Amino acid sequence: MILPSDNWCNQRYFMTSFSNQGSTVKVPNYQQAFMEDTELPQVISKVGGVLTELGYSLKDAEQEIKSIATKTAEDNVTSSKTSGAALNETPLDVLKRRVKSDIVVQIWWQLNRDSKGHSASFTLEAFDAYTNKRIATSTGTTKTSKEIIPVLLEQAVKENIKPFDEQMSRWYDEQKKNGREIILTVRCWDSWENDLETEYGGNELTDCIQDWLAQHTVNATYNLSDGTETFAQFEQVRIPLFDERGRAMDARSFATELRKYLQKPPYNITSKVMMRGLGEVIIVLGEK
Repeated sequence: MILPSDNWCNQRYFMTSFSNQGSTVKVPNYQQAFMEDTELPQVISKVGGVLTELGYSLKDAEQEIKSIATKTAEDNVTSSKTSGAALNETPLDVLKRRVKSDIVVQIWWQLNRDSKGHSASFTLEAFDAYTNKRIATSTGTTKTSKEIIPVLLEQAVKENIKPFDEQMSRWYDEQKKNGREIILTVRCWDSWENDLETEYGGNELTDCIQDWLAQHTVNATYNLSDGTETFAQFEQVRIPLFDERGRAMDARSFATELRKYLQKPPYNITSKVMMRGLGEVIIVLGEK
């Protein structure tokens, strides 16, 4: 999915501010940007055309945003025909109603004017939505021209897209070889009578979970970065791109397999799986 960069949105005042525990946080308002900026849809269409020609499968950001807005409106007027009750929605549900894509491509551009005409500078960056790591980048400046901005940027991207495409290809190859990177956090409800130091067959639960991870991650790759008797955080967890049935695997489906494993003897542990974005999943032990 192609989106304007945070810097571009900030320069054009397409930002929304909210208070987070006393600190003001600004986030891009993509819906406002698509509605009010005439260049943005054209630029994304032109750049998207270049990437599509190279074989990339793209989500349309504007349509995804409209879809979210429509679903929100429908949810707000949905009620039970029996009691008139509204849909139950937690603050977490509201927070997670945002545009999601495995890879986010951000574009920034700026118009440069001189006596002979104008040129455009651009930066194209791709980020892994699971880890927020930059995986590819391309930057350049067009030659002076009388063309409109979208056409200028299309030409510039075509001229500078090869390094970007090569970086993306290397990233895809690395994912196929070493698996997708996620973060897995294991926590305990305070109502649970056990914890991660409880022993099963002579091994603490944390060790049992690590044994399972060693068997189900690609090349047994994971890192226990932090842990106590009620908390364990595993980073750089490499999961397969596909499960045994050939279906695409994501962080939630991987954690669900662990949940099902812990539900069986000798553990018999009921647990709840929660998502935090695309690349982080939390399992809370003790109850749903």
